[in-house]
Amino acid sequence: MPVDSLERAWLTDLEDESIHIIREVFGQFERPVLLFSGGKDSIVMTHLAMKAFWPSRLPFPLMHVDTGHNFDEVIAYRDRMVAETGAQLIVASVQQAIDSGRVTETPGGIRNPLQTVPLLDAITANKFDAVLGGARRDEEKARAKERVFSVRDDFGQWDPRNQRPELWDLYNGRHRAGEHVRVFPLSNWTELDIWSYIQREGIEVPGIYFAHERQVFRRDGMLLAVTEFTQPAEGEIVRVESVRYRTVGDATCTGAVASQAYDVAAVVAETAASTVSERGATRADDRASEAAMEDRKRQGYF
Repeated sequence: MPVDSLERAWLTDLEDESIHIIREVFGQFERPVLLFSGGKDSIVMTHLAMKAFWPSRLPFPLMHVDTGHNFDEVIAYRDRMVAETGAQLIVASVQQAIDSGRVTETPGGIRNPLQTVPLLDAITANKFDAVLGGARRDEEKARAKERVFSVRDDFGQWDPRNQRPELWDLYNGRHRAGEHVRVFPLSNWTELDIWSYIQREGIEVPGIYFAHERQVFRRDGMLLAVTEFTQPAEGEIVRVESVRYRTVGDATCTGAVASQAYDVAAVVAETAASTVSERGATRADDRASEAAMEDRKRQGYF
């Protein structure tokens, strides 16, 4: 079988698995929600969910946990997509959590760790019992430990030592009152799979994912954009470079990569040649320690 035929078959198998998982969530839970950030993984997951229930609309809402330190292109994409699809959008705001005293911001710090409280507050307020997220096992060690259905306790916390077996595509959504289940339909996808699927399906993504000229400065080995939230310190030189983003989290901790990949085909080729995951290459919040992500997940993070 030719390589391109094998690739198409592989992507179709991944698509079928993810759609099966999404339909299982709808069948087993009363109040699911899909986390949507405007990033490539949540875009693909939403595309799969829309396929799963076509021609009906999405039967559950989208939720964005908003740090307030976003890239303009991503928020514009989010709002346009919601308007075009008619999806219901719930915004869990880190800024509101700061203003209400629910969390405390460290001056000059990053807001990614502060997302946990508004996320858990929104889950409780809306009585969500299943939360679909776009995490993939290839991204990071802690995410590789997750089951597809991952139970969170009454405090929204995750115990990596207490997970259920998942054999023959059978998923157990049972949970006690107060608990909820995180569900990861893209667990078995890779970054290359995501981009190959975007190419195959002709899915629109924010332009920030493609090479463009941007003012950046180097800090701790990363290229950070000049924004109102990220300003160069003394000695950090601002340059205009051709860059793109492999992941689009909070602007204060998400770095760009030098790139000439101006379209999806070029991004696919560039991704195929990469030897470092997108989080390892461009996310400062995961560099705090080897266990940084697992520590946050134990507390209720994505």
